[in-house]
Amino acid sequence: MRIKSIIQLVFSFFIILMVSACNKATETQSPTQTPQPIQELELLPLAEPGPYHVGIHTFVTTDSSRANRPVSISVWYPTAETTGSTSIPARDADPDRSGAPYPLILSSTKAANILAPYLVSHGFTWASVDGIDSYMMMHEEMIDQPLDILLTLDQVALHPPEGLEGLINSDNAGAIGYSFDGYNALAMSGARIDPEYYLAQCPTPDAITESILGRMSAFSCVPAGAWDQFVSHIDSSITESEDGLWQPLTDKRIRAVMPMAGEGWWLFGERGLAAVDRPVLIIDSTEDELYKENVLIYEHLGTSDKSFISFVGQDHMMIYNGEMIARMAHFAVAFFGYHLQDREEFARYFSEDFVSQQDGLAWGVVPGK
Repeated sequence: MRIKSIIQLVFSFFIILMVSACNKATETQSPTQTPQPIQELELLPLAEPGPYHVGIHTFVTTDSSRANRPVSISVWYPTAETTGSTSIPARDADPDRSGAPYPLILSSTKAANILAPYLVSHGFTWASVDGIDSYMMMHEEMIDQPLDILLTLDQVALHPPEGLEGLINSDNAGAIGYSFDGYNALAMSGARIDPEYYLAQCPTPDAITESILGRMSAFSCVPAGAWDQFVSHIDSSITESEDGLWQPLTDKRIRAVMPMAGEGWWLFGERGLAAVDRPVLIIDSTEDELYKENVLIYEHLGTSDKSFISFVGQDHMMIYNGEMIARMAHFAVAFFGYHLQDREEFARYFSEDFVSQQDGLAWGVVPGK
């Protein structure tokens, strides 16, 4: 991609951010364009769009277990649409069933607006929750958002939108997210909330938690001050256990997760992260204020199938950098392609040997960061 195209791409994502901030209700009405190949990333072949066009359909449901909480869902899918621009998702277009059923990716629509067109073009479906957003400090959304995503999984599995029946392989799903949505993805990994550890951090965090807190951290003792209220709308099947940990906010159909620049150490703690039981790929940038926390989370994941890729010299806002987005998309296609599409040849595209050959990337944790 030439410099002019890169500038246009970054500008388009800036517009998406501003529109979302001004009017969340319309965020799914203007899906982002599919980024085009970037010349500097010729060694990242999966950063290029795949063979499929992309369609999108939106519907609304409610969660009766949470006072009929409304949940708006956008479903992204391969489409047979071949007219007009190939980079703009076609609303309610006829699906392309040539490779169906397609594995499913789950996230917020904020993450989907940026990454879904990439993955769908490579033969995935994607279901995203509209309207869920970031937060500066801990509150009930840290519980409600993962539950929204799990509800979304059930809805597309049991009640797929008309015309999309048989298109979505909901038994073969993955979760991905960035920042606040990275926490949601981490919750899907099998991690278990440890209320004893979290409550012990208030009002004075221990040395480990204190060392990772900064301007970007959402850690707060506000929920601790009204803990019973904080968990009052959570079903006891989640909060009750013999070991004091909450049951995982996940589903066995979610087979791999990719949390990026997320957080959650102070909510899961060492015991909660030890429960992680499926493949995890974490991505974060070395200049991100959350980098130390992501490293801490990675080091305590219970799964042996875990990887960490560092974007050297980038910060938390790299999600609005077209070149970095293309890199993240490459690794998402490779990671989920390997785990959900049985594309064994994709393993090399997120391997230590491959990552070590790329400028600006490092395999694992960068010492001293």
